[in-house]
Amino acid sequence: MNSFSTKLINWHRENGRKNLPWQIKKTPYKVWISEIMLQQTQVKTVIPYFKKFVRIFPNISNLADSNLDEVLALWSGLGYYARARNLHKTSLILKKEFNSNLPNTLEELIKLPGIGRSTAGAILSLGFNKRAPILDGNVKRVIARYTNIREDLDNTKTLKYLWDISEELLPSEGFAIYNQSVMDLGSMVCKKTNPLCHLCPVSRSCLGKMNKTIQSIPKRKKKKNKLSKRVIWLLPYTESSHIYLEKRPTKGIWGGLWTFLEDKNLKTILRDNKNLKMIEDSLIRHSSIKHSFTHYNLEAELYLIKSKGTDNINHWKRIDDFNKIGVPKPILSVLKKIQRNGKISFL
Repeated sequence: MNSFSTKLINWHRENGRKNLPWQIKKTPYKVWISEIMLQQTQVKTVIPYFKKFVRIFPNISNLADSNLDEVLALWSGLGYYARARNLHKTSLILKKEFNSNLPNTLEELIKLPGIGRSTAGAILSLGFNKRAPILDGNVKRVIARYTNIREDLDNTKTLKYLWDISEELLPSEGFAIYNQSVMDLGSMVCKKTNPLCHLCPVSRSCLGKMNKTIQSIPKRKKKKNKLSKRVIWLLPYTESSHIYLEKRPTKGIWGGLWTFLEDKNLKTILRDNKNLKMIEDSLIRHSSIKHSFTHYNLEAELYLIKSKGTDNINHWKRIDDFNKIGVPKPILSVLKKIQRNGKISFL
């Protein structure tokens, strides 16, 4: 066992995280779900979602037997919804081809939707205790600082080098605890900003610390100015407190989720949805909503309008049923505000 891994494992025994929900009665399934949820998302945000998810879907077979709407409903508010769609898609493959089990080889895992090399490495090492490197954001940062890599960490050549180093640093045994220790070190000590070098077990041999380059690693990317997108949202409602929502196409932003009617022009929405029997003099402007995506900022003006209803029952939902379907976070927030005790609050 090399000095780096020995020091990290010893540090983890005293300081590492050992009581996260997915670490208790750990299974490959729990590792998989947690790793997907933790992509682009903080641990404290993930914890309540993970607990509820594995309570409703305790195993792969249960997940595969569900429909996508149920999965998206549990994912509502967590963001990056392609993750949920891929989880469901993968569960169907696992039930059909692997008897509702996760495979335990890298080659088979990376063929599954939503599972890349690092996620596969986490499943193999944390779930099966097999020798496999990982390279999530925390691990990248630890290795880059330890070896003083000044280049863009997402550069193809640099990534290959990082993978090579990650593999070299793996111990000959104890793969699960080692990989967890590197992730914990990155999350708790070798932080993106204000790293706590005085608490680091490998600080004395860290080239970044020796060269006083810690604060500039990883190399900062120039932030691009986000574009703004302005839209109109329209929410038809009935006296019986039903609301009309439309389901987004599977591909694209908020794929497979239920949202308000949307267009750049209010008149266009009213014209294109005459079948909803909307009462135009009941139209009111409700609020402005802002939401930030990775590449642009969304600004929406929300209008509410009374409707006489329609036979299209699949699109009409009870106002208090929003927790049973997948809806994006900003829309979820609006729906919570406009209902009280199962009724639209301004009626």
